[in-house]
Amino acid sequence: MKDFVKRFRAEDKAKAQENSRRNFLRNSALGGLSLGMIFDHDPEKEMEYITQKVNKSSNPSELKITDVRIAVIDKAPMICPLIRIDTNQGLVGWGEVRDGASPKYAMMLKSRLMGQNPCNVEKIFKIIKQFGGQGRAAGGVCGVEMALWDLAGKAFGVPVYQMLGGKYRDEIRIYGDTPEADDPAEFAKKMKERQALGLTFLKMDFGIQLLANIPGALVGGKNWDLMKQWGNNPSVKGNARSYSWTKHPFTRIQVTDKGLEHLANHVGNVRAAIGYDIPLSADHFGHFDVNTAIRLGNALEKYQLAWLEDMVPWQYTDQWRQITEAINTPTLTGEDIFLKEEFIKLIDAHAVDMIHPDLASSGGILETKKIGDYAEENGVPMAMHFAGSPICFMANVHCAAATENFVALEHHSLDIPWWEDLVTGIDKPIFNKGFVKVPDKPGLGVELNEEVVKAHLKSGEMFFAPTDDWTKIDSWDRDWS
Repeated sequence: MKDFVKRFRAEDKAKAQENSRRNFLRNSALGGLSLGMIFDHDPEKEMEYITQKVNKSSNPSELKITDVRIAVIDKAPMICPLIRIDTNQGLVGWGEVRDGASPKYAMMLKSRLMGQNPCNVEKIFKIIKQFGGQGRAAGGVCGVEMALWDLAGKAFGVPVYQMLGGKYRDEIRIYGDTPEADDPAEFAKKMKERQALGLTFLKMDFGIQLLANIPGALVGGKNWDLMKQWGNNPSVKGNARSYSWTKHPFTRIQVTDKGLEHLANHVGNVRAAIGYDIPLSADHFGHFDVNTAIRLGNALEKYQLAWLEDMVPWQYTDQWRQITEAINTPTLTGEDIFLKEEFIKLIDAHAVDMIHPDLASSGGILETKKIGDYAEENGVPMAMHFAGSPICFMANVHCAAATENFVALEHHSLDIPWWEDLVTGIDKPIFNKGFVKVPDKPGLGVELNEEVVKAHLKSGEMFFAPTDDWTKIDSWDRDWS
C-alpha cells in the first residue's frame, strides 16, 4: 500500500511539472508571437522593448570619480558653494558646501576622491571625515557626502531615501525663518505673511540688539557693538575679541526687567498676529550668560514657544542642562555640531529637549540620520537647520523623509524668487503650502539649471572651472600610529 501511494504521488508530481513546463512554453510562445506581431518581427525593436526597464546608464561596480569642481552662487540669500563630482560613466553628482563656508573645504578633498567608487559612500566618508570640523569647517566633507549619495542613487536607479531604509513620510514639513525687524508692528505683519504662505510652523529672530538703544534695558550693553553679531569685526576697547567672536558667558551682558518686558511684548505682538494654533520658535537672542538665559526663558513662557534656540554655545553641555531644567519652554541646539558623538553627549546628559543638526555641518545625509535615530531612541525630537540652495535642501528632504523623529525643516529662501529655478527635474513649486514633496527620482531627484546658476554666480567666480591644482595627494593622512 505504501509503495502504491509513493508511486501515485511521484506520478502526480511529474504531471504537475510537465503541465508547468507546457504552460511556460505556451506563454513564452504567445509572448514571443505577440512581440513579433507588435514589432513586425524586428529583433532590435523587440530587444529594446524587453530591456526598457533595465538601467543601462551605469555599471555601479565600475563607477569611478574623475573630477571635482565648484561653482559659487551668491544672494540666495547666502553664499552657496555648489559641488559637481564627475565620473567615468557620465553620471554627475551634486553637493553643496555649507552656506558662508570656503569652497576650499571641498577642494582639499579632491585628491582623496579621485578614482574612488562613489557608491562606497560610508567607506569614503571615513577617509575624509578627519578633514571636517565643527561649524563651517565641516562643509566640505558634508557637501561631498551629499554628492556621493546622489551618484549612488543614480547608479542604482533609486532615490536616496530608499538607500537609507525607506521613508516615514511623503511630504516634509517646512518651518519658515523670518529675519528680525526693528518695528514690532512691521515684524508681526511679516510673520502673518509667512503664515499666509501655508506654513504650519514658524520661527522668529529677536534678541538683545533690539534693546541696544533703549535706556535701562541692558547692563553692560554699551561695552559691545551689539549690532554686529556676525562677521570678522574689530574688538571694542578693553575686550579680547569682537562681540561676534565672544562666547556668551564672557560678555557679562545682563537684561534688566525693563529689557525683558520689551522682548516679551515683542513676542506677544507676534502671537497676537498669528494666534496659538501654529507652533512658533525663536532664535538669535544675543550673547549673554546662563542666568540671563533663564530669566528670558521664564519671561517668555506664557507665549508657548516651540523652542528657544542656541541660548548659549552648544559646547557648554552643563550650562544647557541648567537652562533646560530651569525653564518650561523646550530648548534646542546643534546647527554647528560635526558628527554624532557631540550630539550623543547632549542627549545622554539630558541637556536639551530637542536637537537641531545642520546636515551640511553634522556629517551629511547618513550621519544626520544616525544622529536622529539615536535621539529617537532616547525620546528626543529632531528639527533640521538649513540655509542654502535647493541642492542641499533636497539632501535634507531625503534625510528627513527617512528619519522617524523629524519635526520640521528650515527654509531661509522663501523671499528669493529665482531660488527654485536653480534646479530642474522636479515638480514646481518645490515649496507648496508649507510642505515639500519627497522626490522619487534617482539620487537627490534634481539636476542643476546651468543657465540660472551662471546668472547668479558670485562676483569673480567661474562656472565649474578646472581644479587640476587639487588633484594630486600630497600628505600622509593616517591619524593613528
